Amino acid sequence: MTKPRVLISDKMDPNAARIFEERGCDVDVITGETPEQLIARIGDYDGLAIRSSTKVTKAVLDAATNLKVIGRAGIGVDNVDIPYASAKGVVVMNTPFGNSITTAEHAIALMFALARQIPDANAQTQAGLWPKSGFMGVELTNKTLGLIGAGNIGSIVASRALGLRMKVIAYDPFLTEDRAVEMGVEKVDLDTLLSRADFVTLHTPLTDETRNILSRERLEGAKKGIRIINCARGGLIDEAALKDCLESGQVAGAALDVFETEPPAKDHPLFGAPNFICTPHLGASTTEAQVNVALQVAEQLADYLVNGGVTNALNVPSLSAEEAPKLRPYMALAEKLGSLVGQLAHGNLTHISIEREGAAAELNGKPITAAVLAGFMRRYSDTVNMVNAPFLAKERGLDVSEIRHEREGAFNTLIRVTVETAQGPRSVAGTLFGNDAPRLVEIFGIGIEAELAGHMLYIVNDDKPGFIGRIGTLLGASGINIGTFNLGRREAGGEAVLLLSLDEALTPEVIAEAEKVEGVKTVKALAF
Repeated sequence: MTKPRVLISDKMDPNAARIFEERGCDVDVITGETPEQLIARIGDYDGLAIRSSTKVTKAVLDAATNLKVIGRAGIGVDNVDIPYASAKGVVVMNTPFGNSITTAEHAIALMFALARQIPDANAQTQAGLWPKSGFMGVELTNKTLGLIGAGNIGSIVASRALGLRMKVIAYDPFLTEDRAVEMGVEKVDLDTLLSRADFVTLHTPLTDETRNILSRERLEGAKKGIRIINCARGGLIDEAALKDCLESGQVAGAALDVFETEPPAKDHPLFGAPNFICTPHLGASTTEAQVNVALQVAEQLADYLVNGGVTNALNVPSLSAEEAPKLRPYMALAEKLGSLVGQLAHGNLTHISIEREGAAAELNGKPITAAVLAGFMRRYSDTVNMVNAPFLAKERGLDVSEIRHEREGAFNTLIRVTVETAQGPRSVAGTLFGNDAPRLVEIFGIGIEAELAGHMLYIVNDDKPGFIGRIGTLLGASGINIGTFNLGRREAGGEAVLLLSLDEALTPEVIAEAEKVEGVKTVKALAF
């Protein structure tokens, strides 16, 4: 039997190659190649192990005629065209937890550096000065640390801060009271956190919901003298506003390991700002972390190529070869329903229910549940996938119910996803057309038939004449083409739902105009 061939195309711990060989793979370590060289070579390999340097583009994937799996030693996979890899049948894996401790420790290190102004003191001392009286720091003991994001890395930072005798408060839409008690932190809303915290660390992915979460308004309304640390993602902080707040003294100090654009321009406005510290995206840069992610990616790829095991895959769930063909369309439906309810239902969601009836009730429910959770949690985490979604849900304290109905309903097969909100239960339901085409058939108690794909616009409105024309006119005037137009209502003249598929994403300006249209109650841009 021919051994699977693996290419390691980025610099990685040498033990990764050893693991591939020990587990039955032939491995070549060829780093630093140009895109053209990689394209010429990749057709010979079954597996590709990368870090951040290799760009796996459509051209590379088209040339990768034998490629079965790509493994990223680390979290971010911005350098991989995942949708195209999925279309080509290539599994994409990452190692989402290998850098957690290292990134958390870097945040703590930057917090110490801010508190004692260590970089400036070092620079002046080495310049021949002795500025002892010019630096007056603050203690961390008894200070309040505010966590924005209390997932895996945030929880590690919390435990270290508690060891320093700090008080820790946390804002996270997915943090439950029980999980907060377990972590030893106080759960608060974002405005409360910013009004009370002496130090703030960010541990959240960059999404439409979190972009500029520390906006000018929030920075200016925060506790005077607050100190801010970001080792998560660039774009979470309004950098221009941060500069102004540092200069005014509203923010006493800031330490960034990440920037909105990397590398930042040499004349970046924050450079030279008072009490500003920065590092060149070093959150994962420790010997231990690089060894961990290299070993993990080698183990995962070898297990997949030799045994068919799937771990930390971003585009496929854990499945046996026999189950996969039958379950795949159901999982596509489940992920879309989970994503839909996750995008529409807000607040502290602590319970989710997945119901299956008809043909869906006869299938293995675990991959379906994992697909729902992956879709549901994607807006809160950029490392979630169908493999680790159940673990992450449990870690966050999300109560998951799986219900199987033997009854036959109006549809041959049906999946319903329900979350408990402050306003009561909210559910969406879908079916398969032709046993392979996912369709939404109900949203929050209103019957509607729609395909969930691409850019969409969700509107709740009063069912009155002329409304559809007003929305169509607005979109047309904005140069936005409508793909499909789907309607539903509770009763004539009552509450109605409009779900549109669009050829392009909506701008905030268009959404703001839609909110002003007569009869509109709710407007939400969706993406699938």
